[in-house]
Amino acid sequence: MSHLYQRAYSYKKRKKAVLYSIIFSILISIVSMASGCQVKSEENQDNEFREFTKETFIEEVSSNTVSLHYTLRDEQNYGVKNTPITFGSFTEDSQERAKVIQQMEEELKEFSYGSLSTENQLTYDVMQYYLELAKEGNTYAIYEEPLGIVSGVQTQMPVILSEYQFYDEEDIEEYLELIKTTPEYFDSLIAFEKKKAQAGVFMADYAVDSVIEQCQAFMNMGNENYLISTFSDRLDKLDELSLEKKSQYLQENALLLKSYILPSYSKLVQSLQELKGSGNNEQGLCYLPNGKEFYSYLVREATGSRYSVTELEELTRKQIIEDLEAMEAVLGITAKEAKETAVLSTSDPEEILRQLERGIETAFPKLENTQVDVKYVPEAMEEHLSPAFYMIPALDATEENVIYVNEAHMGDALTLYTTLAHEGYPGHLYQTVYYARTNPDPLRSIFNFGGYVEGWATYAEMCSYYLETTLSKEQATLLQKNNSILLALYALADMGIHYDGWSRVDTAAFFKQYGIEDTQSINRIYELIIGSPANYLKYYIGYVEFMQLKKEWIAKKGEQYSQKEFHKAVLDVGPAPFEIVEKYMWKEWK
Repeated sequence: MSHLYQRAYSYKKRKKAVLYSIIFSILISIVSMASGCQVKSEENQDNEFREFTKETFIEEVSSNTVSLHYTLRDEQNYGVKNTPITFGSFTEDSQERAKVIQQMEEELKEFSYGSLSTENQLTYDVMQYYLELAKEGNTYAIYEEPLGIVSGVQTQMPVILSEYQFYDEEDIEEYLELIKTTPEYFDSLIAFEKKKAQAGVFMADYAVDSVIEQCQAFMNMGNENYLISTFSDRLDKLDELSLEKKSQYLQENALLLKSYILPSYSKLVQSLQELKGSGNNEQGLCYLPNGKEFYSYLVREATGSRYSVTELEELTRKQIIEDLEAMEAVLGITAKEAKETAVLSTSDPEEILRQLERGIETAFPKLENTQVDVKYVPEAMEEHLSPAFYMIPALDATEENVIYVNEAHMGDALTLYTTLAHEGYPGHLYQTVYYARTNPDPLRSIFNFGGYVEGWATYAEMCSYYLETTLSKEQATLLQKNNSILLALYALADMGIHYDGWSRVDTAAFFKQYGIEDTQSINRIYELIIGSPANYLKYYIGYVEFMQLKKEWIAKKGEQYSQKEFHKAVLDVGPAPFEIVEKYMWKEWK
């Protein structure tokens, strides 16, 4: 990679990633339903539990328009109707959350766990874990940061709107009405940031500068703004609309962009400029009051790992040693030489995805009839968006898959190849569609387990080196292990900065030990880690957790070990904390 900080991050559009609905929003939306429930009958536990999860799911996805539209294509089939048009809002009301958490815990306890099917027990376990995590995180609501440098509201919102699908004219009308609520949504965001400043936990000045720069890049697109061009593209797909009607909608969309969205961004920029200087801490979270405890919670939330930060540091260093030993076993070539001599058969994204789809059939369960549309990040936003991201389809429209590629970050064909493995096959696209086709409880879709999702995609990325037939085994090993070690260094830096209190100088000294001395790149990665704590851990720790599960599977299966069986086992469980994945991957239930 030409820059130390370039990584392929997947874009998550549901719940937390779309609108920054803090972890407890699922609970707040169902407080009225949770109170006053009756004790469940022993004879019909499974049916009553599924009815409970269905009602919970409907209440949650109905809480804001974007969550509903992106989660369900035909919401009426799920019993959703007459929902208000809103982006939602930001809040840090910990007392209300505590009340709802307690009510939900009481509701869950009314079910007899032993009377539930294995699948319902899994859903129960996931809900219980989420509630326990919510109780812990409730203390730190004001610490959360919706304007993260890597994946904040300011960069995600335009992408969300640009991919808001129009299935009929009603969707267009809904979209335009939604845009009109942008000022209200941004006002709640600004109010939240002001409360953070008052509490002494506002972002560092250089983070403010980065967020403002990202906002300005979007605002400066003018008539070339992709919310205009993508709106036109989506209209063109609706043949039932007359040319006159399309022209009317195009004009209205352009007017709303100038009247609602751009002024909201302008107001956000102005507010951030006024708040600049309020951040008392320009270093890791551990320098904030209770910051070390908050980071420990954040790591658990991000990774789904049961290990403490100190144990994760040890686990990471152990994996680095294993990777170095594997590299040393390959004689006569260096990782740099392996990359320089790597010649891939194609650099066309669509052809790469087809090759990957065919290449995984031996080691991964077959996935029939999947399609993907490759799109490119607008040039004006290339500097401010991730190298690539996958748009998760609606639960009832898994055939509609989109991967965005940021050409500015694709330095060579190998980077593009491994990025598409991460986002496509056997990464995010494959895992998402495979799991959706196992017909899981819809409630599972609203929980966010970044360690499982990003860990799987990183695991898939690492596997892809061995799927590319133009690479020798030695090249594949060196390139994969080198990539693993680089990501491990990011993870250690994340923990070092936020938990152990590393300064910029400490961080530079750490990377220098591994031959990385580019001051500009190290400063950039330091600021990215400050702006998005625990982000790198989702990828690396999640990957290492899957490797740990694989080692356990091999140890127990012995000569009967099958990669395809292992992959099926962990994919069938679906996104969950790793202790739950480990518990259920041995069960015969799918």
